Amino acid sequence: MTKLDPIVSEFATTEEAEAYDAWLRAKVEKAMASTSPRIPHDQVMAKMQAIINRRKTGA
Repeated sequence: MTKLDPIVSEFATTEEAEAYDAWLRAKVEKAMASTSPRIPHDQVMAKMQAIINRRKTGA
C-alpha cells in the first residue's frame, strides 16, 4: 500500500485511486455503450439553470 500526498491526490493510497479509476472507467464505458436516447445539451443546461435559480430564491 503506497500512501499518496494529500496535496497531490484526493485518495489516501494508490489502491484507492486505482479502484476509483476502474469504477469510473466502467461507468463511462457503460454510458458510451448505452442505446438509450440522448438528452440535448441545451435541455440539460436549461434544467440545471432552473435548479440553480430555485436554490438562489430558496424555493
